[in-house]
Amino acid sequence: MSANTEATGQQPSATNDAVRESAFLKACRREPVPHTPVWFMRQAGRSLPEYLKVREGIPMLESCMRPELVAEITMQPVRRHKVDAAIYFSDIVVPLKAIGIDLDIKPGVGPVIANPIRSRADLAQLRDLTPEDVWYVTEAMGLLTAELGEKPLIGFAGAPFTLASYLVEGGPSRNHENTKALMYGDPQLWADLLDRLAEITTAFLKVQIEAGASAVQLFDSWVGALSPADYRRSVMPASEKVFRAVASYGVPRIHFGVGTGELLGLMGEAGADVVGVDWRVPLDEAARRVGPGKALQGNLDPAVLFAAPEVVEAKAREVLDAAAGLEGHVFNLGHGVLPSMDPDALSRLVEYVHTQSAR
Repeated sequence: MSANTEATGQQPSATNDAVRESAFLKACRREPVPHTPVWFMRQAGRSLPEYLKVREGIPMLESCMRPELVAEITMQPVRRHKVDAAIYFSDIVVPLKAIGIDLDIKPGVGPVIANPIRSRADLAQLRDLTPEDVWYVTEAMGLLTAELGEKPLIGFAGAPFTLASYLVEGGPSRNHENTKALMYGDPQLWADLLDRLAEITTAFLKVQIEAGASAVQLFDSWVGALSPADYRRSVMPASEKVFRAVASYGVPRIHFGVGTGELLGLMGEAGADVVGVDWRVPLDEAARRVGPGKALQGNLDPAVLFAAPEVVEAKAREVLDAAAGLEGHVFNLGHGVLPSMDPDALSRLVEYVHTQSAR
């Protein structure tokens, strides 16, 4: 944290007044908006031919460490789809790679960890993250904020539970058996692991905010594998720590997980300003579960985009109708853009939501 930010407790000046008055940030703050803002998780990626062209022959992790390339990829969906916010192009395991964890992102598989964390001695792999470890993030965000102008830039990080799952399992897992065995079998080691990951995640988010991110999202991709009791006892303290640590910056904090219908209320309690909702729970019901004082983000089923345009519009209308009584709503998919999705369908969806929600 910079001395100025620490002293004032305010967000950095990198977020200018025009950005703060954008439809996206106003919706996050539950203020009146000129139209419902739209952005898509994984909007920068394999669905775009221009992305495939610039990424050709470049491994995923390397592409996350080239500032000019990161800036170009982040801007591609903004130019094409006219979304209301950009999200920084990266991967949730980037901070782990930056502190020396031996990992790789294997095509068709995902992150693979060479030495999974299964014992207390293994915690030594998790050293502190410094801004110098991720210098390329600061540089890329500087390029992006200059090009985005009045449009917000969303930073993001993986939540402690999801990062822990990758680290303990050694890669993606369907059942999270090793993760749950550690969580149940050695609760103190588990708590220490998540606490260390909370510190690393916090440091990664602070770098992004200080470099110009005007909102941040915490992705807890795998947390839907837990019961509410397990979430409250074994995961929520770490997520709370992250949200609390970046609260003084004053930027909206978004919390998203997949299959989290039973956890929505707890995810709201963890400290986010905006709760992301997947496609399984209608937004009006999600609002009831989350309770007042939070904006919601979501939640069109990504698979709908493969249907005819009139079907996409009808389903988008259902989302807008369910969100009609919300304090704040950011339109998004209920998960990420799929690689085989037609980019034109996304562009049409943005235009439809903007037109239908114009005040």
